[in-house]
Order: sequence, then structure tokens, then C-alpha cells
Amino acid sequence: MTWPAVDRLLDDGTGHRPRADARRNVERLVAAAHEAAREAGSEITAHDIARRAGVGIGTFYRRVGSLEELLKAVVDELIGEIIASADACLAADDPWEGFRTFAASYIRRRNELCDINEALGDVLGHSRADLRDRIRRLVERAQDAGAVRADVTWTDVAFLLVSAATGPHTLGLRAGEEQWDRNLHVILDGLRAPASGDLPGEAPRLP
Repeated sequence: MTWPAVDRLLDDGTGHRPRADARRNVERLVAAAHEAAREAGSEITAHDIARRAGVGIGTFYRRVGSLEELLKAVVDELIGEIIASADACLAADDPWEGFRTFAASYIRRRNELCDINEALGDVLGHSRADLRDRIRRLVERAQDAGAVRADVTWTDVAFLLVSAATGPHTLGLRAGEEQWDRNLHVILDGLRAPASGDLPGEAPRLP
């Protein structure tokens, strides 16, 4: 698998091609960072990532410099994937299918992105504006096509997509691996036009 974060971490500014073993180690560390974010949430450590990658802690620091540097590269990679997915979905012939496809892609990546961001102390910065812009355009495009109910705002959708993600337990019940996908299907059904009833309250807004 190709990881854009790998190229960033291996770029020392000289233009020299890294040794094959160095690249393999960085690929393992990036993959392990993704795995740790999915499974450990914001409790990510250099030792855990090194263990998952099957390398020593010395190799970890020699290849990626620091935990922060590795995680920042992974955050940028995830944001790039989300933005690329949104742009592809904005170009889809069917606005509803474009929106639906993006929603599923976004939820798959969002929890991992937010957990790493929390571990770093919030480094998303201007990327939030880029993500908001893509969600707004996808929602409005689907509304213009008559596919999404007109009384829902893109800010509502931002919260609804987050609500599809779920923890593994509630009320003594254990969620299946695809619970988030089941949740999303119910949410998407509720977003389809025409509306089945009036919405209470006000839409979310920026501070």
C-alpha cells in the first residue's frame, strides 16, 4: 500500500533515494500508527507503534524523528484522503450518490483523524475550513438536485455524520463491526427528500 506520509517522512531535502530497508521500516511505522489510532484512540505512544511495526524503539526514532512528526504526517495523509474523496464525489454525475459515498468514506477516516489530532493537541487548523467547505458543497449540491431535504443545513449534516460513529458498548450491548454503517443508512434515509416533518430548534453555526 502507498502511504503519502512515508514519502514525507523519508524526504531529507537532499533528493537522495532512501535504502529499501529504511523505506520498509517507515512504511511499517506509518501503518502501525494508523492501526494504533484506530484501536488505541488518543492513547498513542512511540513504544506501542514500534511494537506494532515490529521494530525497536531506536529504529523508530532514527526513521521518523519523533512521535509528533510521525503523527503529523499521518494527519496530513488522512486529511488529503478525505479532501480527495470529497472532490471526487463532487464530480459524480449523481449528487445523491456523491454525497452518500463521501459520507461513508468520511466516517471511516474521521475517528482515526480526530484521535490523532487529540493526541497532538489539535493541529488541524485551516484544514477544518477545507473540510467544512467540502461538506457544505456536497450537501447543497444534493439539495439543489432535490435529493436532500431542504430544511436541513450542511451544519446539521456535520453533526449527523459524527453521530453515525459509535462506541463498542451501550446498555450492555456489543456493537458489530459495521454498526456505524447501519447508523449511517438510517441517517441517510432521514436526510432524503421530501422531509417527513418539521425540525425543532436552530441549526448549528460557527462561533
